[in-house]
Amino acid sequence: MKKILVTGGLGYIGSHTVVELQQSGFEVLIIDNLSNSSINVLEGITEITKIAPQFERLDLRIKQDVISYFKEHSDIDGVIHFAASKAVGESVENPLLYYENNLNTLIFLLQECNVRGIHNFIFSSSCTVYGEPDTLPITENAPVKEAMSPYGNTKQISEEIISDACSVSDLRSIALRYFNPIGAHETALIGELPLGVPQNLVPFITQTAAGIREQLSVFGDDYDTPDGSCIRDYIHVVDLAKAHVVAMQRLLSDLNTDNSEVFNVGTGKGTSVLEVVHAFEKITGKSLNYNIVERRPGDVASVYAHTRKANDILGWKAERSLEDALESAWRWEQHVRGL
Repeated sequence: MKKILVTGGLGYIGSHTVVELQQSGFEVLIIDNLSNSSINVLEGITEITKIAPQFERLDLRIKQDVISYFKEHSDIDGVIHFAASKAVGESVENPLLYYENNLNTLIFLLQECNVRGIHNFIFSSSCTVYGEPDTLPITENAPVKEAMSPYGNTKQISEEIISDACSVSDLRSIALRYFNPIGAHETALIGELPLGVPQNLVPFITQTAAGIREQLSVFGDDYDTPDGSCIRDYIHVVDLAKAHVVAMQRLLSDLNTDNSEVFNVGTGKGTSVLEVVHAFEKITGKSLNYNIVERRPGDVASVYAHTRKANDILGWKAERSLEDALESAWRWEQHVRGL
């Protein structure tokens, strides 16, 4: 049984990926510092899979702790790296936090992979590396432009660091550039539960519907889109999690054609913020109190993926609909709040 380390494994995407890994026969180790997650997620993972993954609370910014962890766990076959700060708006306000948390941790991990002979590395990247795209949908060959935010810049720099490391070592990596994950596991035992004020659209929607938030802010209605609100590619988190499993299997089976590969992971369809709001209202019968406010710094008008490369080469395709994702997100919110 192959042993996979998942950093940030109690976070939103990480926890769903742990579930899919365990259900695919992998042994999973989790590192998480619980800065934007809860230890209760471990119970949800265990209840879904009937397997308790090995967990250790660890801050990857502390190099000596990273070294000590890998000394203790010398038989890891691959790493999936999620642990990072990830909110565009927050990164604009606090860029140094993002550079410290997103770059130092990656470097420490890659150094230990080299020392321990761990050759398989999956990186949680983002469509933000493309900046404001010239054409849509975005292919993997689209130029990586000047980042629109410090968060986006950390993803660009991280990909460059990984590529450079792969060019001078036995490390093989896949960077999954994904778009906007939403939804929750069908059991409603794990889902997106940000600490404090949500930075993403759907948890803000569900919290508004649940009465936790008084009002939903829609950042701008004057973009060059059909209804004036930003367009994004919203992908169900379970589909996204499955992509990480397929990517790891690709590396473990020596199917990669380059030491450093990149794949877009999305649905290939763009949906506006207001379309998401109205779809949620239709699915749930809940009327949302929302208000149009000024644009948010760092946001681009429209982004959605060209997915043929992932479909053809990885053999992966998004299967769940926007409606599936919104319905599961609402069931998760109700479960968390005891509604």
